[in-house]
Amino acid sequence: MDQIIKTIPYNIKLADSFFKRFKGLMFRNTQLENEGLWIIPCNSIHMCFMNFEIDAVFLNNENRIVKMIEGMKPWQFVKPVKGAYSVIELPSGTVARFELKQGEVINLLT
Repeated sequence: MDQIIKTIPYNIKLADSFFKRFKGLMFRNTQLENEGLWIIPCNSIHMCFMNFEIDAVFLNNENRIVKMIEGMKPWQFVKPVKGAYSVIELPSGTVARFELKQGEVINLLT
């Protein structure tokens, strides 16, 4: 089986410190647009104090998609995802736009 690699051509910011991971996108007033937040390490997220929907793409340590949640609404929670090492928070609709599928490898332009 061939390995499928998908590139998401968005400006992806890295949240790899305690404070950046803790803050995430909380309290942001404007929706994401051609951008995202890569939270690493992370295997669970919440949408507390969020003002817009997002797509969440959970990756293992090889950037392979292990789970996707489309259109997460404010105040939703995701329990720890088995095998997830990080998560990319993207504009709602990104998963469908780029036809992302579980098992694909994501190439991030950070």
